[in-house]
Amino acid sequence: MTSRADSRAVYELRPVTITRNWLEHAEGSCLIEFRSTRVPFAASFTNSVPRWRMGSGNGWVTAEYAMLHRATSTRS
Repeated sequence: MTSRADSRAVYELRPVTITRNWLEHAEGSCLIEFRSTRVPFAASFTNSVPRWRMGSGNGWVTAEYAMLHRATSTRS
């Protein structure tokens, strides 16, 4: 196969658009768009660590994600 259904070559990526500061209340955010796929990102900052980490001199990073209902053509 030398091209994809949308006529891109197999090595070509979809065009990507990144919109910074997309959310008003997050410390950091962006919206990333790949044609009809849109992914919002938000970053929050809290100047603290979990109780069990206090006094250790170490930080704490956590992450979570969620998929919107019916984000694909089939229910999952």
